[in-house]
Amino acid sequence: MSTKKIALVTGGSRGLGKDMALSLAKKGLDVVITYNSNSEAANETINEIKSQKGSAIALQLDTRSVSGFENFKKGLQQVLETELSTGKIDFLINNAGFGHNGSVAETTEQAFDDLMNVHLKGVYFLTQTLLDMINDGGGIVNISSGLTRFSFPGYSAYASIKGAIEVYSQYLAKELGERKIKANTVAPGAINTEFHNDRFEQAPQLIEMIEGMTALGRMGESDDIGGVVAFLCSEDAKWVNGQRIEVSGGMLI
Repeated sequence: MSTKKIALVTGGSRGLGKDMALSLAKKGLDVVITYNSNSEAANETINEIKSQKGSAIALQLDTRSVSGFENFKKGLQQVLETELSTGKIDFLINNAGFGHNGSVAETTEQAFDDLMNVHLKGVYFLTQTLLDMINDGGGIVNISSGLTRFSFPGYSAYASIKGAIEVYSQYLAKELGERKIKANTVAPGAINTEFHNDRFEQAPQLIEMIEGMTALGRMGESDDIGGVVAFLCSEDAKWVNGQRIEVSGGMLI
């Protein structure tokens, strides 16, 4: 039986989620990542972790499909018992998501529902489903956005839903406190990943603009975020609870 802590990262095959998984593995945790459809990217992440002597597993999960969460839970328990001789995890990192850019006037109900299903409903009910699989003394990290503090046209729906996630994290911290489970939010600023590629390709001047409004004078990169998530899944963060930690290089301060 593995004596190492186990972290589950949703959407851990690419972008920020991949770096979270790599950072957690470097901290000595066993890692489970989920992917929606890109199994090739997931396998690349798994192989990269294993090449660094880490332990990692990839499972398919559509975080929009609440009806599939119980089956995912059964599959997760089975693979944990087979691979790591345990049916529990220690940390849940709710990272899976996608971006959306559209003004208040342009955002459709379908676009709003898609964002809601992945970024709020999916997070809420996946966490609920897995609550009894999280070891007492463990933790939950929800991923929000700097856009809940500063506003840019086109992100009203995305940012509003991420704001709800920040409130949810505080309620998790309160309700799970008796189990010594911590819940925190990490809110990245503008990060140069494929998540934003289309936006930056359409308007490359945005990069220079963002760099100019960031105290540290550059765009964020994926590896600026993973270490913060890994910190929250370590003993060093044992007294950090119910917090929103913005990781934006001092954007718009």
